[in-house]
Amino acid sequence: MNSEAVSALIAKNPSLKAAKAKLEAMEPGSYVIHRSWGFGHIKSYDDAAQKLLIDFKGKKNHPMDPTFCLTTMEVLPEKHLLVRKETEAKKIAELIADDPVQLVVEALQAHPNHATTAIDLEITLAQVVGEEKFKKWWSAAKKAIGKDPRISVPEKKTELYVLRDVPVSAQDEILEQFNGTRSARRRILLAEELLDAADKKNLKTDLASILSGLADAVKDSNQIDASERLYGAAVRDDLAKLLGNETAFEPTQASLIANIRDLPAIAEKIPVQFQSRFLELVKETHPIEYRDIGFTLLKSSQGKFTTECINFLVENGHADELAATLKRWQTEQNLRAPVLLWVVKNRHSKKFAKLLNDLITPRLLSAIFFAIDYEALQASSARRIPLGDILSEDTDLISDLLSTADPETARDLANTLMLNQGFEELTKKSLLARFIKIFPGIQSLVAEAADSKEEQLLVSRESFERKRTEYETIVSKKIPENSKAIAAAREHGDLKENSEYKMAKQDQQVLMAQKSQLEKELARARVNDFKEATIDQVSVGTIVEVKDAKGGKTSRYTVLGAWDSNPDAGVISYKTPLGLAFLGRKLGDQVKVKLGSGEENYEITNISRYVDAK
Repeated sequence: MNSEAVSALIAKNPSLKAAKAKLEAMEPGSYVIHRSWGFGHIKSYDDAAQKLLIDFKGKKNHPMDPTFCLTTMEVLPEKHLLVRKETEAKKIAELIADDPVQLVVEALQAHPNHATTAIDLEITLAQVVGEEKFKKWWSAAKKAIGKDPRISVPEKKTELYVLRDVPVSAQDEILEQFNGTRSARRRILLAEELLDAADKKNLKTDLASILSGLADAVKDSNQIDASERLYGAAVRDDLAKLLGNETAFEPTQASLIANIRDLPAIAEKIPVQFQSRFLELVKETHPIEYRDIGFTLLKSSQGKFTTECINFLVENGHADELAATLKRWQTEQNLRAPVLLWVVKNRHSKKFAKLLNDLITPRLLSAIFFAIDYEALQASSARRIPLGDILSEDTDLISDLLSTADPETARDLANTLMLNQGFEELTKKSLLARFIKIFPGIQSLVAEAADSKEEQLLVSRESFERKRTEYETIVSKKIPENSKAIAAAREHGDLKENSEYKMAKQDQQVLMAQKSQLEKELARARVNDFKEATIDQVSVGTIVEVKDAKGGKTSRYTVLGAWDSNPDAGVISYKTPLGLAFLGRKLGDQVKVKLGSGEENYEITNISRYVDAK
């Protein structure tokens, strides 16, 4: 907009006089950021309509009122990265690819005082680099930026990236931050950074005071847990070694892991980069017990620590014992999800072939399903289950595990999958298709499930676990024991006069009927935490207080899932006559309930939520 156009607007609306400079900046050729439309380019100004014509993505020559734009649009300086992406496309592309630190330096130079918040900087860079590749690019760029003496990097996104007037070395910056904090946890992290950034040839005398401050934090602070104290002691000792300081600091690393009972809790929280070193420290401190400790830590391990534990045991000559232990854990159903995940990921590894050969069986698939189902039941909210993901993504995994299965075993596993609560229905169908490809007969099982239109059952997590345990006991223990009993009785001769055989076959019929019934019930079950219950009316997950219309006696009932029933505690299933009579009723309602040959009349006097009373 030229000065005449701006003057015309101000004459029409004198209150715009204070915004004269902003209006004059809205001239053709300028680049802008609009709150709603994003990045744009002012093409011209329509004097007759008093409208700016701006090109936005997907909107060419979009007319906008300059007055409205004062609060919703920012005119960008010509050195702004978004502008330069249009005017110096080749140069910006080169900086993105070859010199991300310089790109950030030039981004900061375009801001007043050469500073901007981390949030603002990341938004701008994401638009310049491209949303698709920004996350990976920025992850690598931040590491280089943190080492550049020209840039001050904030701890939080709400704080500022600052382009310094005088460059400061990474070592000096860490020293400054260390001296400025009293937090033991922060001091340990900064000392670790200092070790990485330290100029080994020109060590500063200040590092001696850093070592002293770190030693005090490790020894005296009550703000850190056992894992942090151990890691802090390791960083302390590394810094002392770098400085040539031979002081025997207390507590020593060995003393911090002297109690074997403490090791699983410590291992659970140690940093990833310290895991391998932690295991070696365990070996040094406990030279006799380290092997048993290694197996204990493996059993409860998570993530990368699982791999570290296995490598540690193998490299110390315990591969055969590890193979035997994994097989035993599988038999005892003690293989936890992280170890299972490691097994399936490494099943084709030449290094671990001997270790894993005997594990790649249908029984392992059963253990995987159990672990997925267990994790889904324990989860308080929807989240990824890595074992479930790899089962879906690794298209050869099911066929590998079913390579030695017979049709009956495959059918049982397919049914277990259908009952599993760790998969969405579409994922189940996809996995079942892999079963059917190997065992076409399983198609009938899927068809039976699809034809079933039975009502779903709301159940509590506790009752579902009880029912599922009952099913697992029948399938994995009682039926196999019964099969052995039948085989043993058959050896006694004439089957017509063989009472033991007849009894075993009768038991078999009962067990198979129980198994079938439990499968149907579990297929209908939907676990509920009852948190959605309200007090507007009686529903599953509410506590209802009633008064007997005859004698005025008050009673209190907790209405829970289909398999929850404890009359002594006043817990009733919503499927019982009393539960069904209460459902949907409101405060003050009169309720008639037929119990046997009699009839009871109640008045509802109070409704509350079960989860609030727990």
